[in-house]
Amino acid sequence: MNHKARKRFGQNFLTDTTIIERIVNSINPQASDKLVEIGPGLGALTCPILVRCGHLEVIEIDRDIPPLLKKNCGQKGDLIIHNMDVLQFDFAKAAAGQKLRIIGNLPYNISTPIIFHLVNYIDAIRDMHFMLQKEVVTRLAAAPGSKAYGRLSIMAQYHFRVTPLFLVPATAFNPQPKVESAIVRLVPHETLPAQANNPQAFAQLISAAFSQRRKTLKNVLKTICPEEAIRQAGLDPGLRPEQISLNEYVNLCNIIHPDNV
Repeated sequence: MNHKARKRFGQNFLTDTTIIERIVNSINPQASDKLVEIGPGLGALTCPILVRCGHLEVIEIDRDIPPLLKKNCGQKGDLIIHNMDVLQFDFAKAAAGQKLRIIGNLPYNISTPIIFHLVNYIDAIRDMHFMLQKEVVTRLAAAPGSKAYGRLSIMAQYHFRVTPLFLVPATAFNPQPKVESAIVRLVPHETLPAQANNPQAFAQLISAAFSQRRKTLKNVLKTICPEEAIRQAGLDPGLRPEQISLNEYVNLCNIIHPDNV
């Protein structure tokens, strides 16, 4: 289709048919699924998924895309297009009592805000399969002690089981991005790996801890957490934030906030 990719929307259109088939097979869409696609573009994933399951809702911010998408994929199944910003989309309303399967080639410039937005709707989500910048997938799955480990790692792993699936080369897109991409699967935990008494306080603690990751734990948290609480949690106050595990952060938060809120 004669559509020029727009940088402000982070558009890079997937064109490699082998990669497309591999992604669709990883998602394994079924007729009984309630699927929502973020950023369908010209329909590289939309069309084959519609063929498999017969229905799909998509969220696309670019006003010029919907008519092209309808022309490409509209005859392959029941396609509902929401022409809007995904950060304004109500996923709970879309679920309508059924767990959503969310997929998409996320715009790399706002992929992290989208993931944090989706955390707000976790009770309405069955699973998510996303194409992301390779670096973001590495951060999502990172373990304590690595340079990639940080706020995104902890908050994602608190809510989801994170499974990197496979890499996607830049040559699979038009135009080609300057970075490698990767496919990741995110599945909400049936039981949290550790339960924070106050989830909002936990999120604030993690945000504060990694606001200045070169500082020690006692220094970066001094305004919200006394050193005594860090020691009570069995942690060395001289450690850096990336050396502390998810469970240890939850334990520390529960010491600071012992009551359920």
